[in-house]
Amino acid sequence: MRWGTAAIVGAAVVGTGAAALLIGRRVSERAVRPGFAGAGTTGGPGIRVQELGADRVTLTRSVETERPGRYALEWADGGHAVVGDVLDTGPQSVTRRLLATGAGSLRTGTEVRVTARVYLGDPASALGLDFTAAEVEGELGPMPAWYVPGIRGLWAIVVHGPGADRQQALPVLPLLHALRMPVLVVTYRGDEGAPPSPDGLGHFGETEWRDVDAAVRLAQTNGAGKIVLFGWSLGATMALHTATRSAWRDSVAGLVLDSPVLDWPATVRREAARAGVPGPLAELGALAAEGRTKVDLAGFARLAAGTDLQVPALLLHSPVDAVAPFEAAERLAARREDLVSLQPVPDGAHAALWNADPDRYGEALRRWLTPLL
Repeated sequence: MRWGTAAIVGAAVVGTGAAALLIGRRVSERAVRPGFAGAGTTGGPGIRVQELGADRVTLTRSVETERPGRYALEWADGGHAVVGDVLDTGPQSVTRRLLATGAGSLRTGTEVRVTARVYLGDPASALGLDFTAAEVEGELGPMPAWYVPGIRGLWAIVVHGPGADRQQALPVLPLLHALRMPVLVVTYRGDEGAPPSPDGLGHFGETEWRDVDAAVRLAQTNGAGKIVLFGWSLGATMALHTATRSAWRDSVAGLVLDSPVLDWPATVRREAARAGVPGPLAELGALAAEGRTKVDLAGFARLAAGTDLQVPALLLHSPVDAVAPFEAAERLAARREDLVSLQPVPDGAHAALWNADPDRYGEALRRWLTPLL
């Protein structure tokens, strides 16, 4: 049933007020369940392999297949390949460099989706980096983590975004390792292997940040001098919460915020729109999500304004982010220009900024981190 039809039927059957509540709740499901907000998946159904060569692949032309940078193609039964530069475009096609083929067989006619997951596995299998499986003891129970050793006193605690997992951190681990920083890649409530949220809902970082706080505590008790918090999407929002609310906040030396969610209502409405929900119903969904999770909008606005921010932050964001508005990032950078360095990433998808230009992303990160070492 289409959303407009659902609204009409609901209003006719149970009355306008009750229908609004029911529809708002239905729309809000996408936002309140752990795992919304993009995760760097930039292309859905309808993208097919048109031609395949030894080092190139021709795909259906779309915004996603035309993006510059490095991306993965994924298809049914766990298929995975990596594509690079755009080599040619036609009226209905895009040809890209085929960099690697992994699991599965990529064939002409295969329907694929474009994702940010260039690397799969763990630090050892994907990158050849030594690591230790660790656990962070949170208030709800133990949460799995990866620990990549280093010799610096400055640690990095890395927090993936919703809809992703620890593999989201893999592209930045080689640089952090080259800088000899110990790295703790964490999970939080609702993740696979971690305890669920007590009510089964995601709370937009307002409760999840306490799991990041537990990781900061673990790092401190294991010899960390100072800590950089690095997060994507709502993982970046959790990092902001931690830096301003944690009892251990004095140990936080800086933040790396990739595509942070700073305008919560706008992000919820955009997620609904991405699912095909009309504007008025998206607004109902945002209101329902607020009520169900009891998110503190005033506190969220204070966080987004950087009112309590006390450490430098590298803010990486795309002007064309379809999930988290770039304007919110610009406002934060303008209000706290003393601490926040905004690095726009043209043509980047939400939480997939490394993919858009890996070299530029890595250089910006290296330059920003070096003075903190």
